[in-house]
Amino acid sequence: MPHPDADVVIAGCGPTGAMLAAELRLHGIHVIVLDKDTEPAPASRIVGLHIRTLELMAMRGLLDRVLEHGRRRPAAGFFAAIPKPAPDDLGTPYAYMVGIPLPVINRILADHATGHGADIRHGHPVTGLRQDDDGVTVELAHGERLRARYLVGCDGAHSTVRRLLGVAFPGEPSRNDTLMAEVETGTPPEEIAAVMARLGDHHQRLWLRPAGPGLYTVVVPAADVTDRTQPPTIDDVRERLHALTGTDFGVHSPRWLSRFGDATRLADYYRLGRVLLAGDAAHIHPPIGGQGLNLGVQDAVNLGWKLAAHIRGRAPEDLLDTYHAERHPVAAAVLDNTRAQMELSAAEPGPRAVRRLLTELMDIDAVNRRLIEKITAIDIRYDFGAGPDLLGRRLPDIAVKHGNLYGLLRHGRGLLLDRTERLTTGGWSDRVDHLADPTAALDVPAVLLRPDGHVAWIGDDQRDLEGHLARWFGEGLSLPDSFTK
Repeated sequence: MPHPDADVVIAGCGPTGAMLAAELRLHGIHVIVLDKDTEPAPASRIVGLHIRTLELMAMRGLLDRVLEHGRRRPAAGFFAAIPKPAPDDLGTPYAYMVGIPLPVINRILADHATGHGADIRHGHPVTGLRQDDDGVTVELAHGERLRARYLVGCDGAHSTVRRLLGVAFPGEPSRNDTLMAEVETGTPPEEIAAVMARLGDHHQRLWLRPAGPGLYTVVVPAADVTDRTQPPTIDDVRERLHALTGTDFGVHSPRWLSRFGDATRLADYYRLGRVLLAGDAAHIHPPIGGQGLNLGVQDAVNLGWKLAAHIRGRAPEDLLDTYHAERHPVAAAVLDNTRAQMELSAAEPGPRAVRRLLTELMDIDAVNRRLIEKITAIDIRYDFGAGPDLLGRRLPDIAVKHGNLYGLLRHGRGLLLDRTERLTTGGWSDRVDHLADPTAALDVPAVLLRPDGHVAWIGDDQRDLEGHLARWFGEGLSLPDSFTK
């Protein structure tokens, strides 16, 4: 292959693309990120970062910046907006949600990527691709071509990369559009509360919630949309509020406005040859529950270290295939839970009856906990074969000597957390760190963590450990006997 312009070209510099670029740069992979927009969008909606994404931010040293620019709210009321409190103990110090403007989290993640050396180029839409056994040729709108070992499409719901690749995107088109905005209103809060109480449960997709002094977040069903290419206006919001409630609450001065539908689709494949898909390019669903951005960022952290290892020649043969095997079922589960939530938000008597029943059932702690864990992605267990329940799950940010666990994962390496003080990473020490700590808040002898924080092995036998090191991190280096003694 001719000398490539980059190891990886990423199409799209939203949160997924920027996070993936940073993950690859942690391993020294040369990355070019192409974004069709000439500059980042100046204003957009507030998005929510759920527990698992906050854990990943903590792992990579980004959480303080996120908290500086975001607003915390309790980890509750996510499933179909049913107002139930969070369970008492979710087993994480990050048991909250952070609301943050989309342009702000985009900027934080883009700065994180460029800070690690990623090359981000705005105003460079991808228009064509051609792959062969050695790499991918990426064609740009103005005639330029780039050559890379791999291409990853992180270019959103209308992904050019997915279309050019010919990957099917089956599912359901949008049937119900919704308007969302952050606005000011002169109506007293008690009057707003009285109107909403009068409506009861007849309009689950209609609500006004305080978003700051004098500010409200408005969600309201849209009328039939004839042209989705046109952005919504404050007059659209006023008209729909008045039609459904008899008042427009005097809303004015929108901070942002958006329209979304409930289209639900999942790509058949996340990888074909040297081209991969992540984020909204691979899956779309209604934003109810606030899972979309989180799902994409988690795709990026799952994929980054695997693709880097593959490029550097240190990956087991099937490691890159585990990206689709692990993340495709996770997305399918998110699509299912958003379908269910949309049904529970319908105004017909049947869905309203089911909603009332589920509201009662959520008073049972186990039911409420299960739904919160599902929405916040802390329930994920990848299939690593038979073993204890912890195997395949993410390890929470437990206390270890000299600090906390996630502080040890900042560089995107694996970690052997060893309470026995007898084990060693041996020939894998160039890519897996080792902390011997008998005081670690862990009830098993030792765990091997992947760079994404999921538990890949549990035990206390060195030979068994080495088999799992090879399974996830490739062949170990040969070390002199004196080095391992």
